[in-house]
Amino acid sequence: MTATDLINKGTNGQTLTPQEIEYLLSFPPHSAQNFKMMSAASDLARQLQNNEAEVHGQLALNLAPCPEECQFCSFAKSNKIFTKATEVPIDEAVTMAKQFEDVGCQAIVLMTTANFPFKKIAPYLTAIRQVVKKETPLIVNIGDQCAENAEELVQLGVNGVYHALRLREGIDTNIPPQQRRDSIEKFQKAGLQLGVCVEPLGPEHSDKEIAEMIHYTASLNPVFSGAARRIPIPGTRMGELGTIPEIRQAQVVAVTRLAMPHTTIANCTHEPGVLPGMGGATFFWAEMGANPRDTIARTEEGRAHNVSELETMFWELDWKIQRGPSRIWKV
Repeated sequence: MTATDLINKGTNGQTLTPQEIEYLLSFPPHSAQNFKMMSAASDLARQLQNNEAEVHGQLALNLAPCPEECQFCSFAKSNKIFTKATEVPIDEAVTMAKQFEDVGCQAIVLMTTANFPFKKIAPYLTAIRQVVKKETPLIVNIGDQCAENAEELVQLGVNGVYHALRLREGIDTNIPPQQRRDSIEKFQKAGLQLGVCVEPLGPEHSDKEIAEMIHYTASLNPVFSGAARRIPIPGTRMGELGTIPEIRQAQVVAVTRLAMPHTTIANCTHEPGVLPGMGGATFFWAEMGANPRDTIARTEEGRAHNVSELETMFWELDWKIQRGPSRIWKV
């Protein structure tokens, strides 16, 4: 099949094989074929989301040196970026969540380090669920150990979970890949909606391994997938490997959109950018608190974008903004 055949196959909702995905990834990012893929993915994304983009708000509940040792993460204990464990007071977390909702975020995401225990997370969930609107989706980005409490998460008003098998899991991290897969299964079995992503993309990742990861995420039938490039942490081993250009990120975003089932209506990218948006990204995250790509404790004072900046990016892309609760996450 030609690239045009595969683009048509994806836009028609037919399943792409890993080999077909790899072929689409093999074109130079600046090539005419890539721009055709980006255009097709953007058109499909707009169709599936009614040309209405979303901006979700993510806030971190804690910050600590993490023993899971994800080498691309500023939280990794061996990276020595953060050496002291801190927790956001519950009342402050509630204020942050409400602030995100008040400025128009369609969903609230609560993030923790991988070893932050469920017993500490639960009080935050109770307090925040009581304050934000019942129709506002509450999403968690938490560690594998919390998969054992998946049913309790549902009872506390959580609607979904972001949980990804990262590229080179178990090599660049201390986490066995099967552990991540098992956690995803437990979360979904409990009734939590799943968001995933192909991440963190670096120049060392081959088309083949990226294609296999895209195919795996498609098999999960998530509410969204997408692609995120690695942000180098200065002074770390993986930081020395660098990152990929945004146009390559946009290419992977586009191919991911074409490879996902049409039941997966949304397509993410991170960090936000207009070029990945051109590849079919349909929502961005605003962030407060700790950030695994930042070297300062409050990312709103560093790398993070606020809601207004992200809505402006979508305006530049000629997207409208969805108003009201998320259509991506169902409540």
